[in-house]
Amino acid sequence: MTARRKLIAGNWKMNGLKADGLALALDLAGRLNGAGEVSFDLLVCPPFPLLFPVGDAIAGSALALGGQDCAAKNSGAHTGDVASTMLVDAGCRYVILGHSERRADHGESDALIAAKAAAAHAQGLIAIVCVGETETQRDAGQADAVVTGQLAGSIPVGATAANTVIAYEPVWAIGTGKTATPDDVKAMHAHIRAELDGKIADPAKAKILYGGSVKPGNAVELMAVENVDGALVGGAALKADDFWAIATSCR
Repeated sequence: MTARRKLIAGNWKMNGLKADGLALALDLAGRLNGAGEVSFDLLVCPPFPLLFPVGDAIAGSALALGGQDCAAKNSGAHTGDVASTMLVDAGCRYVILGHSERRADHGESDALIAAKAAAAHAQGLIAIVCVGETETQRDAGQADAVVTGQLAGSIPVGATAANTVIAYEPVWAIGTGKTATPDDVKAMHAHIRAELDGKIADPAKAKILYGGSVKPGNAVELMAVENVDGALVGGAALKADDFWAIATSCR
């Protein structure tokens, strides 16, 4: 089996003011720097206004920085959008794309997500492409088909295991307290792994994260599931103790 280093990514969503964000990021950076050799990479993705102050604060540490979205364009008359070039300028190495909240709240299509990922790749960013089914779709037996379609439409031409991470987040488990069972996660991650063949270079090396109500109490079990290469964490990423506990659950 291909050894893949775990990635624990914190999606802060629309939470935190400057003082909160700096305190959280500096706490995590300090823990990471003091931990010595670890078996995971740690990433925080603050809201856009916090990227520069957080990026400056953690510069030189092992804590990575990412954006929560980027535009498909690099500049121009696109009010409210943020370009991948701007993320790089802030010190970002990653960007989350196609999160279900973006798909639902902003009507983002697979094609738009693929265009954003291509723009991110062009600037050297690693795109974390999110996929996942709703509860209605799962109950109808459509989970595999939905995720297959999202992968086919959202991964751009030229994607590789080095520049693309997949995050499986069942929509019904995001912020609800519900979590997919280890068997559910194992089956879907195996399905995704198989679907990446032909869509991404070196698919066996590509990371597939699980997201959806990941917390310290279930992290050890989830991170031990085959083909789970880390986590995309929401609410628990806003508490240093919880986020660090999730990260250190990796073996």
